[in-house]
Amino acid sequence: MTSGSAAEDAVLFDARDDGIAVITLNRPETRNCLTAEVRAGLYDAWERFEQDPQLRVAILTGAGEKAFCAGGDLKEMVETGMRVPPRSLIPVPYDTVELSKPTIAAVNGAAFAGGWLLAQSCDLCVAGTNATFAVTEVKVGRSSPWAAPLIHMIPQRIMMEILLTGKPISAQRAYEIGLVNRLAEPDALLPAALELAREILGGAPLSVRAARETVMLSTEMGRSAALVAARHASELCYNSEDAQEGPRAFAAKRAPRWQGR
Repeated sequence: MTSGSAAEDAVLFDARDDGIAVITLNRPETRNCLTAEVRAGLYDAWERFEQDPQLRVAILTGAGEKAFCAGGDLKEMVETGMRVPPRSLIPVPYDTVELSKPTIAAVNGAAFAGGWLLAQSCDLCVAGTNATFAVTEVKVGRSSPWAAPLIHMIPQRIMMEILLTGKPISAQRAYEIGLVNRLAEPDALLPAALELAREILGGAPLSVRAARETVMLSTEMGRSAALVAARHASELCYNSEDAQEGPRAFAAKRAPRWQGR
C-alpha cells in the first residue's frame, strides 16, 4: 500500500511477483492490537488480495518480535462502553471478509484473543518457536463465541481447558494439538511461510480452490451432503484446460503450465 492514511500505514501490503501477498500488521509498539486503524487497514488488505487475479496466496504476519497480534483494543472497549461487538468489527478471513484463496498465518510472538482468532481463521498456520497462543477473554470478562470452529481443529477437552483458563500455550504445544502446521525459528518464520505458500502455488489454481472448498464443506456438513457438495465444487476444476494440461505435462515429463482456466 502507498503511504498516506493511518490505515495504510497500520497494515502493510506487499504484492510479490510470485503470486504471494504478504500482509503485515504494523503497530508493534501496541503489540499489533486491533485498533480501528488496524482493522480498517486489514479490511483494505484482504479486499486488495481477493480482487487481484495475480495473487493466489496471502500470508498474514505481525511486525516486531513480541506479538503477532495481542487482540482487541481494550481501551476502545472501555471508551465506547462496548458490549456485544458488532459482527463486522474484525476483518476475519472467510467470515466477515469474503475470500476464495488460501491464507497462511505466520505467527511471531503472542497471538492472544483476536490475534488467536486471526491465526485460527487463516487456512494454515506457521509459528515461530517463540510464539504463544491464548484465548484470554475469561481474564477480562469478555467472551469468545468466535472460537466455536476450534472444535474442528483440536480435541474437545483441550479446547475446553484453553477457553476456561485463558492460559497461554507454547508454539510447540499448538503444533502438537494441530493448531499449527509448521514450526520455524523466529528469524526463519517468513521464509518458512513463503515456502509453504510456494508449495500451494505449485498446484493448479482451480484444483487448489476446489481442494480448499472440499475441506471447508467437510467441516460444515455431514458425510453424504459433503460428498455431494464437494463433487459439485470440483466440476469447474475437472472441466478446465488445466485438467488436461496436468496429465499432458506428466506424460511429457515436464512442469505443467497452469492457466487457471
